[in-house]
Amino acid sequence: MKLLQINTTVNTTSTGRITEEIGQKAMEDGHESYIAYRKAGPAGSRSELIKIGNELDRYWHGLKTRVFDLHGFGSKRATRELVREINDINPDVIGLHNLHGYYVNIEILFNYLKDVQKPVLWTFHDCWPFTGHCTYFESVNCERWKTGCHDCPLKKNYPASYFLDNSRWNYAKKKELFNGLKNLTIVTPSAWLKNYVTQSFLKDYPVKVIHNGIDTAVFTPNDNGLPEELRSTDKKIVLGVASVWDKRKGLQDFIELSKILDRKYKIVLVGLSKRQMKKLPDEIIGISRTEDVHQLAALYSVAEVFVNPTWIDNFPTTNIEALSCGTPVITYRTGGSPEAIDEETGFVVKKGSFEQISPLIEEISSKGKIYYRDRCRERAIRLYEKENQWGKYIDLYNGKIDFFKN
Repeated sequence: MKLLQINTTVNTTSTGRITEEIGQKAMEDGHESYIAYRKAGPAGSRSELIKIGNELDRYWHGLKTRVFDLHGFGSKRATRELVREINDINPDVIGLHNLHGYYVNIEILFNYLKDVQKPVLWTFHDCWPFTGHCTYFESVNCERWKTGCHDCPLKKNYPASYFLDNSRWNYAKKKELFNGLKNLTIVTPSAWLKNYVTQSFLKDYPVKVIHNGIDTAVFTPNDNGLPEELRSTDKKIVLGVASVWDKRKGLQDFIELSKILDRKYKIVLVGLSKRQMKKLPDEIIGISRTEDVHQLAALYSVAEVFVNPTWIDNFPTTNIEALSCGTPVITYRTGGSPEAIDEETGFVVKKGSFEQISPLIEEISSKGKIYYRDRCRERAIRLYEKENQWGKYIDLYNGKIDFFKN
């Protein structure tokens, strides 16, 4: 099998690591793996890589988005080149991931996919494929995506447009482009997102839920690589991790939590910018984003609890990374985030109720980390081990090829 995947990133950020590891699993099973991408992580990739466009191309795509609200309709030259490379490779099956990110033209890509009618597996990491603009709509309780977007209340949110609102046209065009593939299966990492897809204009396609996977051999209880400032602290660590910290990820909620949390605890946030770290209250330690998964595992491992006050999310891998390191999780009832845990491995609280988090941290601390460690670790291995999760993708890819041949 020749597998070609397309994603904004490769081997960096959560979707880039998922794409990379699916490719690695394919190669371990004797298949060929190609990944088309815009940005690669510092560790590179084991797959054959296809770079899409350049920074100038990304700039013009961004300008088209900011002014005309035409995200996904730039990068024409880059996408034509991509199509030529796909033709040369002649993959047996194509895996799509995030197509937003200022790097691919969805009209050119999907017209090509309809021409060749290759088997396609499309993993939705958010809601963008079936809306006229936004990646998530829950924050404004919008339901226009069900019937036809217009007058978008999230126009200035990613992918932001500061001038025109083109959501009505975007919605109609996506509906036209994304329907008509004869052998497409949609994968969602959460049951929450599957529920939305089955109500959207893509409802006639089969939808499978495959939760994200992680390397449980890397994310395992240990303290190797822990920053020195945390080795010497006598405080119990309350950990938060995000690729980008903003209101959506709950940065302000952590700041409010720091005001009421007992001083025997210390909040540690990983993934902050230098500017954000300068504005932190004394009760919070900020650590910049790291690509070192071993250091990240050490941080999860020494934490008393992992707190994820995300306001909008699909199925955050940070939750399952924490579980794999033996650390219980407290999260808001947001998207698919609660699906990662059960009553023995953490707690779910109402979105925005940061004041409810403090007594739950106390409850976890009173039972002791040892009470939760084995339960969390067992759940992670049983449900989220990457070999099992990515193997489900390979099974689907092979199944789609067999279906196509028949």
